[in-house]
Amino acid sequence: MENNVFEELAKRYDTEERIALARVIVKEVRPELRGSTTKSLIDYGSGTGLISLEIADLVDSILLVDSSKQMLEVAEAKIAHKGITNAKVLYSDFTQETPELKADIVLLSLVLLHIPDTKKILQELFNILNPGGRLLMIDFDKNEKINHPKIHNGFSQEELKKCLSDVGFKSTEMKTFYHGKGIFVKQDASMFISHSKK
Repeated sequence: MENNVFEELAKRYDTEERIALARVIVKEVRPELRGSTTKSLIDYGSGTGLISLEIADLVDSILLVDSSKQMLEVAEAKIAHKGITNAKVLYSDFTQETPELKADIVLLSLVLLHIPDTKKILQELFNILNPGGRLLMIDFDKNEKINHPKIHNGFSQEELKKCLSDVGFKSTEMKTFYHGKGIFVKQDASMFISHSKK
């Protein structure tokens, strides 16, 4: 019975396009996590766990945090289905209130574009990180063709670097790693990965 519920939910959220994009991101993120088997990771805005459940083998523990209960229900079903023992979920929205959490690594994959106050959320994530902790971010490069009332149209890497530095990160490396057709509000777009150290 449980499998049917899982399949139905997964069908709705995890579209072919989302799964394909997640694979591209996972391929880029995995090398960043080499040597992290003793580390704790928070996937903020985890959704159904398309990214973090594919990297669970690389870290000691993963906490999937999302402000959508339905998304987390799908993630929980996947965790049970795949027998992943080091992953938990937490229903929370750090833009409203940040719980007392600590982690060695925070992952933010295609989430920043949905958060109006970029600096505030980056500050919250900085505060959660243990000393020497790392923030891994994947998002879209700034794209003038996109105009949507609910999301940023991507980010300028220079502006984002400055913002990360302003909230306290010591160093940030960024690079564009993928160009895709119709991946950002049906527009062709490029994605960058950012690696910041506390």
